[in-house]
Amino acid sequence: MKAIKISLLALTLGLMSFSVVTPVKDMIVKVAEGSSIKWKSEQIDLGQIPQGKPVTIEFEFENTGKTAVIITNVKASCGCTATDYTKEPIAPGKKAQVKATYNAAAKGAFTKTVTVTTNAEEAPKVLSFKGTVI
Repeated sequence: MKAIKISLLALTLGLMSFSVVTPVKDMIVKVAEGSSIKWKSEQIDLGQIPQGKPVTIEFEFENTGKTAVIITNVKASCGCTATDYTKEPIAPGKKAQVKATYNAAAKGAFTKTVTVTTNAEEAPKVLSFKGTVI
């Protein structure tokens, strides 16, 4: 009797696992046709910055396409960098920014990245900034 209950439980859990699988085609982010981005700069050299004082870096871009651009995700390469970005759709011909605030805790040279995902580019755009903390 105990073996039958365990078998039924295993069967039930096995069948339930099939219902929560999301098809891969639904997980793919679609690139909007007619959307295009032109970045003012993809790499910024900050030079020397003081230790313990956060610095904000602004990556500006323009929507050069025919449809609105939507930023879907912005991710910094480390916990020492906070990000902020335009949450509203960016109309054709308009400009927007992705901001990264770097908290320079340790002295020395550094290079950090911010990865931006939009509906206008198939692959996420990796932006970078570098400098030396004094």
